[in-house]
Amino acid sequence: MENQQEKTVAGYLFTTEKDARLAEAERKKIEYLEMRIDYAKPETILRVYEKSIQERIFKTPVGLQYLKQQQDFLLAQEGVDPDSVMPIPLYASFDGELRDKPNPARNRLRGKAAGGEKQKSGFFASVVLNILLVLAVCAMFTIALNSENPNILNYERAVRDKYASWEQELTQREQTIREKERELRISQ
Repeated sequence: MENQQEKTVAGYLFTTEKDARLAEAERKKIEYLEMRIDYAKPETILRVYEKSIQERIFKTPVGLQYLKQQQDFLLAQEGVDPDSVMPIPLYASFDGELRDKPNPARNRLRGKAAGGEKQKSGFFASVVLNILLVLAVCAMFTIALNSENPNILNYERAVRDKYASWEQELTQREQTIREKERELRISQ
């Protein structure tokens, strides 16, 4: 699944990251405008509103929502003629582009109704595969524990055995040397 956070801006989930970046740029423009706009002067708001529409500054739902807020503010003002407030143009067609795209919810419902057998066989294959993987891991641990070569699981035992055999060998050599020394002292 794609990262939705990278495509979400101001509560809108965009189809592409490019659209999300455009919406983020519009959000920053809105912040900039909000810091400089004086809401005590509706004429200023009207000029900014009209210029934003004429220059097509806002194209995404984030910007269009801001324009709608500005429009509502202007229409609520007593000194502003409602006919002088331009309508917000939409530069997208809604005649079927969105309706023609597949609906994920419908696809899931259709899949459950028609593909129930498919899901069962997929689940069975998943269970079998998981069992095989568990058996493979158990076999690997068994081999590692019983191996003659030191590994991370049995290195302590291997090192202890090696030093024990060295100690035993040294003890035997020491005994042999002491016996030879005794023989030499006796013969002298």
